[in-house]
Amino acid sequence: MGLTAGIVGLPNVGKSTLFNAITKKNILAANYPFATIDPNVGIVTVPDKRLEYLVEKEIPEKVVPTSYEFIDIAGLVKGASKGEGLGNKFLSHIREVDAICEVVRCFEDSNITHVEGNVDPIRDIEIINLELVFCDLEVVENRLGKIEKKAVTTKDKEALKEVEVLKRVKEALEQNIPARRLEYTEEEDKILKNYSLLTKKPIIYMANVSEDDIVLGNSYVKEVEEYASKEGSKVVMLSAKVESELSELDDESKELFLTDLGLTESGLDKLITATYDLLGLATFFTAGKDECRAWTFKKGMKAPECAGIIHTDFEKGFIRAEVTSFDDYKEFGGEKEAKEAGKMRLEGKEYLMQDGDIVFFRFNV
Repeated sequence: MGLTAGIVGLPNVGKSTLFNAITKKNILAANYPFATIDPNVGIVTVPDKRLEYLVEKEIPEKVVPTSYEFIDIAGLVKGASKGEGLGNKFLSHIREVDAICEVVRCFEDSNITHVEGNVDPIRDIEIINLELVFCDLEVVENRLGKIEKKAVTTKDKEALKEVEVLKRVKEALEQNIPARRLEYTEEEDKILKNYSLLTKKPIIYMANVSEDDIVLGNSYVKEVEEYASKEGSKVVMLSAKVESELSELDDESKELFLTDLGLTESGLDKLITATYDLLGLATFFTAGKDECRAWTFKKGMKAPECAGIIHTDFEKGFIRAEVTSFDDYKEFGGEKEAKEAGKMRLEGKEYLMQDGDIVFFRFNV
């Protein structure tokens, strides 16, 4: 279950430059609105030192890290829902993503025009978020128009429940409250999943700063952080310019460059960490001479569910999981050595998987 994120923002905030840098694709990144019309898709591998260590020890024939897919859509402008600019039709391309990455301009540069005339990150955020609200409102109203009358007439319990939760979401959206700020029962969550509401998705604000502000930030970044904290969102400060330069370097040169800048990690690494944290994700591993592989799972998943990520048959016929923590694997120098030291555990169906677990699933179908 690789991660997917949709990149949104106003034109000329550094969206396409950033997308180019983190996915190493050469798409058009121009200093005018709407350089990106068709959605661009790029996939990056998620760096993990633990997987690198497993590969060193196992020397497998194949290595498969987890992945992060980015979808970059055309810049939105104020009034997109009413057809301004290129409209909001491109939002359909990010309906199925796990999270939304909203690029916010937090730098001054007279050579790069701002579609609204000046730099004001909170105004920009609210323009984008309002367009997402309008997009969801259209979806909710269309559905209510189709089912509300029939649900009331037939007294169908499921349909009435759907109408009830959709009405609650509609009222919130009409007050410019994103769907993610409401609380839902498990049943309501299941109903709303069918609509892939954009405002129900978690948001990470990507504060794009100049190279000079990459370490300490600036007043614009502080404004974004204050705004995000009120809604429980994350902020990742990065520089599209720096990320572009990093994308051209090998690993050794990249580390030196980051050190020179006073940084310990790239913007992409910070974004991945923030996304995992926001979505409650973790990683387990399968390791052997054939393949070493990292798998993304949601915290709170049990062993059979995680086995199902590999193959549905693994979940159906789950018998047990043979588990070694990465720390024990590293301390004793391998799976065999950890087992001999009594550190391999046999876990059953109720075992809650932990980040860093190295697992061999036993199953029978």
